[in-house]
Amino acid sequence: MDANAENLMITVPSGRVTLSDRRTQRSWPVDLAPYRLAAFPVTQALYAEVTGDRPGTAEGDRLPVESVSWWDAVRFCNTLSHRDGLTPAYHPDPEAETVTWDQDADGYRLPTEAEWEHACRAGTTGPHYGPLDEIAWYRGNSDERIHEVGGKQPNPWGFHDMLGNVWNWCWDVYDAEVYGSYRVLRGGGWFDEHWSCRASARRRSHPTYRVDDVGFRIARSLTS
Repeated sequence: MDANAENLMITVPSGRVTLSDRRTQRSWPVDLAPYRLAAFPVTQALYAEVTGDRPGTAEGDRLPVESVSWWDAVRFCNTLSHRDGLTPAYHPDPEAETVTWDQDADGYRLPTEAEWEHACRAGTTGPHYGPLDEIAWYRGNSDERIHEVGGKQPNPWGFHDMLGNVWNWCWDVYDAEVYGSYRVLRGGGWFDEHWSCRASARRRSHPTYRVDDVGFRIARSLTS
């Protein structure tokens, strides 16, 4: 993989995605404008370059960063935006434990779960965008360990590791009435069974929790 590949961002076309939740048996459509999304999850090397920190239980520059909280991901996005001369997308209020998203900002941010699923599916309609063993690291083939990004085949739009390896933090609150501030996780991880590594699968976690199979990838809005 090229040394700059981890910084590659792909423009995702507009479209409609229908989200679903097996717990509530609910589904809802979301219309999306074009946006940009990173081809790979944030790596340990990029995270260390931007923040000076190397969290996680495994070591390797091209491993996805893991053991990062949702709040860590938000801070990373703002720090990278400042570094690259972009307007930060997030205005955090740590005391109130809230974050405001400036949707007009051109800086880096987390994808919404609708954006994540739209990019993951890449025009496909099944639970996976290809044979799972060819596209994802999961419990059936990972030897129960994390793997370098880009080691499996990308989806039709060029995104790697959308399924398996590490779960991806998304911007969205999972279900405020039932779970409070818990945020959405998507994609499945290296320790998950195949049924968790599906384009529609949703998980949740508290925004302060750090887990060794949870990372993130970055997005940007296409501003006028």
